[in-house]
Amino acid sequence: MAAGYLDILRARHAARLLTGTLVGRLPNGTANIAIVLFVRAEGGSYTLAGALAAVYGLATAVGQPLLGRAVDLYGQPRVQLPAAVVSALGMAVLAVAGCGSLPLAYAAVAVAGLFTPPLEGGLRALWPSVLGGEDRVHRAYAMDAVAQEVMFTAGPLLVTLLVALWSPAAALLVINAIGVLGALSVVLSEPSRTWRSAPREAHWLGALRSPGLLALLGSFFFVGLALGSITVAGMAYADDHGRESVYGWLMAALGLGALIGGTVYGARQWAGAPERRLRVVVGLLALGYLPLMLTPGPVAMTVLAAVSGVFLAPAVACSFIVVDRHAPRGTVTEAFSWLVTTFGVGAAVGTAVAGPAVELGGTAWSFAVAGAGGVAALLVLLATGPVLSAPARTAVAVRGSENDRNGAVEPGFSSGHQA
Repeated sequence: MAAGYLDILRARHAARLLTGTLVGRLPNGTANIAIVLFVRAEGGSYTLAGALAAVYGLATAVGQPLLGRAVDLYGQPRVQLPAAVVSALGMAVLAVAGCGSLPLAYAAVAVAGLFTPPLEGGLRALWPSVLGGEDRVHRAYAMDAVAQEVMFTAGPLLVTLLVALWSPAAALLVINAIGVLGALSVVLSEPSRTWRSAPREAHWLGALRSPGLLALLGSFFFVGLALGSITVAGMAYADDHGRESVYGWLMAALGLGALIGGTVYGARQWAGAPERRLRVVVGLLALGYLPLMLTPGPVAMTVLAAVSGVFLAPAVACSFIVVDRHAPRGTVTEAFSWLVTTFGVGAAVGTAVAGPAVELGGTAWSFAVAGAGGVAALLVLLATGPVLSAPARTAVAVRGSENDRNGAVEPGFSSGHQA
């Protein structure tokens, strides 16, 4: 199992690109907790902290596809590094100025979110030219999904460590400085410098003119909704049992399940069309969320949380393949950025819906939101089956496509098998 991942990491530039991207995404992955800790240290309320975090999230959702389109048009170095610097400066303004001027605080987090560099989509656009083989690219997508789980686990721990050693303001500054270094490492690499998007048809909708991509985004909005609702539901469950540590165990179990699922998924080759496989994986993901409504004791609930996370990373990894197949020519970075945005918006909606659900019907109802989100995601995929079965592009990387200048793949190399 590990041999497949080591094979990818041994490829020239692969380890650097993966590490640089994860480091570069630390500011985004830790923004919510960093903002909340900073505002509270400044004497601000939880309401203000939540509002600033929401503005950051909304600005990120707007900025990702716009910057992704810019990357497709102008290349990675000319967009990723300047965006990372501007985003870091936005957070630096918040750290230095504090919350004394609310308009300035809101403007600072809005700038930081809007200019968050689309490193995630950029990495996936680079994998075909770096790895040059269908199976290796698919395994890299799975490894990417697993690495995200590690980042979202380790990132908050790093923030709390920095807060304990120095201060919340120092944590904001250090994390964002590290993020700029990660982006710099990526854009200085040869694959990033030489990558060019394929010529694209001028269209104001960009990647969104693909019906298959729209179907996938509709489904993953609900996957995000399910995951976002679990964060609130888990907190309510911990309150019911009188121990904050229970929440930590539930979230850790969810992440562990995703790590195991992603590792196993990426360790083998999969036959058949990825669109069909995605329906199966999302169906299993929905099935894993439903038992959470039983809300048994903490030990059993922790086990259920781990089980519910098993199919998350495989679903995300498989969605990367589907995005690549359905993104219109010349829009691959933008398409991946739309997936990030849609997932994030869904998570925000899930968080917002789960709160009232707890107040109206208790903890079980908030977990029901997660189950409903998983089922809705599956229903979207089933309803749009004909659209998804006709991908706009059937190649992960072909000579003359997104990675033409690198010429890493033989002509006619295709992604997956047709349904």
